[in-house]
Formats: sequence, structure tokens, C-alpha cells
Amino acid sequence: MTPERFHTLVEAYGADPQRWPRHERADALEWARAHRAEADAALDEALELDDWLARDMIAPPARALVEQIVAHAPGRKQAAKRRGFWWSGAAFAGAGLAGALAGALVMSLLLLGGAASAPHESSYLGTSFGGSSADWNADSNTAATDWSEE
Repeated sequence: MTPERFHTLVEAYGADPQRWPRHERADALEWARAHRAEADAALDEALELDDWLARDMIAPPARALVEQIVAHAPGRKQAAKRRGFWWSGAAFAGAGLAGALAGALVMSLLLLGGAASAPHESSYLGTSFGGSSADWNADSNTAATDWSEE
């Protein structure tokens, strides 16, 4: 233990050896016994500061202040918002699930009803890619040719 380290310990942790780091406490006490005059001067100065800090007391806050702080704490309002958000999310998911089930039911009824009436009909004929059978006859080809010649 050096004198500089002893003074650093006393300045940082005070005059009470119980506050000093455990791994340095025995060395510091041994140094203090060997250099009594220098150690006593440092410890007396630290003891004055320790006493002054111990006298400094802060009065507890008034009950009205505590209640006001708790009333305006953000945690309570955020918890209520989260509960409301959860319910709106559950409602949104429920509506989506109900719509998916209703759509699946309607499609299954249409497919079962349509398959019984016309099993050979292709599903692409109802689209713009399929067209109607009137577009594929010879008269429409002639009309298209006649129109393009004009």
C-alpha cells in the first residue's frame, strides 16, 4: 500500500474502514498502523466530511406531492391504452376470420352448385381470355376480314 493509494481510499470511501474495498482493507489498515501520524491526519479530515454528510437529511415529500406524481405517472395511462389496443386488434382479427370463413362457405356452395349443372364447362370461358363461342365462328372471321379490307 502506497501513501497515495491510502489517501485515495480515504477520500473516496471515507474514514470508516468498513466502507473500503475488502481486497484493500487489510493493507490499508496495516499502512495506517505503520504511519500513524499521516493516517490520523487523513482520517480526521475524512471524518469531518463523513459527519457533515450524515447530518444532511432530506425531508420526505408531502403526501399530496406523492399522490400527484402517481396520478400523472405514464405507466397507468399506457397500460389502459395497451388494453384497448389489444381489444381492437382482437376485434380486427375476429372480423378477418369471419370474412374468410364466410368467403370459403360461399365459394364451396358455388363450386358444388356449379359443378352439378355444368361439369364440362371450363372456368376460363367466363374471363376475357376465354371469350364467347360466338367469337370463334366463321361469320365473325369474315366480318373481321371485311372490316379490315375497308
